[in-house]
Amino acid sequence: MSEEKLYAVKNDEGKYWDFDTSGFCVPHISGCLTTHSKKQAEIVANEQGGHVVTLIEEPEKVVLTKEQAEIVENAHDSGYPATEIFSGTDSGAGEERLLINAYVNGYTVKKEKKYLVYKVLGGKQKHEQFAQAYRSSVYPGTVSWILTNEVTNRSFAQFAEAEIENYGLQDCEKEKVTDDVD
Repeated sequence: MSEEKLYAVKNDEGKYWDFDTSGFCVPHISGCLTTHSKKQAEIVANEQGGHVVTLIEEPEKVVLTKEQAEIVENAHDSGYPATEIFSGTDSGAGEERLLINAYVNGYTVKKEKKYLVYKVLGGKQKHEQFAQAYRSSVYPGTVSWILTNEVTNRSFAQFAEAEIENYGLQDCEKEKVTDDVD
């Protein structure tokens, strides 16, 4: 975000001063409607009528994890947002500043990278076959494998990096299926 401010001059009819043509105009037709000089804008406003408008660039939204976003949401619902933010973070980790920035300026939640996990099967199969990993519905907390001719992009077969490590699937083939915000 830029620290510089821009100034415009707006009259009572809703038109803005064009510093290129020295006249009031409709904003979408004009060239230069702003100046970096507040003094210049004040002079035009006094001489031509109108008032100075300060344009401030909208701050960028912070990218948070789901857990961090939950802390910020709780802070919005709290009567004491700063207390909520500071109690929800590790002291000294520096996360507080990020969360306060998100509280004030808004945030987006980082999408977790998800992968399809599979093994290419060897042998004398006529067509290439895959064993695709998926979360077991029979034995929760475990991974099962299904034989298929193509790897499918179903939610029960998508794994986050932490899950791949947890289930010991690091040596398997992986295909990224979601875009992440970086």
